[in-house]
Amino acid sequence: MLTFTLRRISLFIFTMLVLTLLSFSLSFLFPGDTVINHSGQINATASELVQLNKAYQMDKSIVDQYGAYLTHILNGDFGQSMASQSPINNEIIELLPATIELSLVALLIAMVVGIPLGFIAAINHNKASDNVILSLAMLGYSIPVFWLGLLAILVFSIGLGWLPSAGQISLLFEIEFVSGIQFIDILLSDSPYKWQAFSNASAHIILPACVIALAPATIFIRLSRAAMIEVLAASYIRAARAKGLSFQQIIFRHAIRNALIKIIRHVGLQFANLVTIAMVTEVIFSWPGIGRWLIESIYQRDYTAIQSGLLVLSCFIFIIHILTDFIYAALNPLARGNQHGS
Repeated sequence: MLTFTLRRISLFIFTMLVLTLLSFSLSFLFPGDTVINHSGQINATASELVQLNKAYQMDKSIVDQYGAYLTHILNGDFGQSMASQSPINNEIIELLPATIELSLVALLIAMVVGIPLGFIAAINHNKASDNVILSLAMLGYSIPVFWLGLLAILVFSIGLGWLPSAGQISLLFEIEFVSGIQFIDILLSDSPYKWQAFSNASAHIILPACVIALAPATIFIRLSRAAMIEVLAASYIRAARAKGLSFQQIIFRHAIRNALIKIIRHVGLQFANLVTIAMVTEVIFSWPGIGRWLIESIYQRDYTAIQSGLLVLSCFIFIIHILTDFIYAALNPLARGNQHGS
């Protein structure tokens, strides 16, 4: 396990260096002065520009410039937003938890819906229920997320009036910012309306989370179906049948557990897909997350924010991917011998 851990840490460090190098390179590709693209200080005076050039070592070699840029990033200095002129690290701290919260809820929904349906399809392999579930999965995967989001608002918010269509929580509730994750902050709050606020926040997250969860859920259906079919064909399942175990005992004691282990390794990849979908969904539902902020930065040509947002999101996705690798390795010791990772 130590070797596996060192390999993953080395991979993480190498990947982050590549990501920072790509982010650094964008400053030279974007229009305008490179040092302003690094710092975001578009209103800097002549003396401030001199200090910025010195801080980012713009008069030295490209290697020294990258070293200075990397030092700023490691110190948490992402520069200022060109649009708001506020520190980008402050904006990320405020917005990233909302995206994490929405993404994790959507991932939970996708797994809770997709994995059991995939198991049902596998158990009824080549039967009518299998074909129906696969057809629904293909249909769900092909629906554009922006169309699905607008349809959900028209039906469940405007038409039926069941759920709110925008925001993270009603403006009537004033919840103090602690972690940035709304449910945690509500539970930590001393407000007498804590549970009303919790219910309101739950209602706000249902529509965007379900819209985001649809495409990953269809992937989990196919992954869990394939995993269960493979498990049911294994020799130890045939041995269990020979011992006289019932079909239900085989499924619940052996098949589901081993199939879930095979699925876990794919969670990190699906989370990356889910975060990409969340960026569009946050715009549709006015969710105050980093995805919406990043898309607005693209519209505003806020190059410093674009660099920082892409870097932070990539880092976050890769951390989740590594965590799922560790969980998979803990449950399946054979995976630790894989020299190239999952």
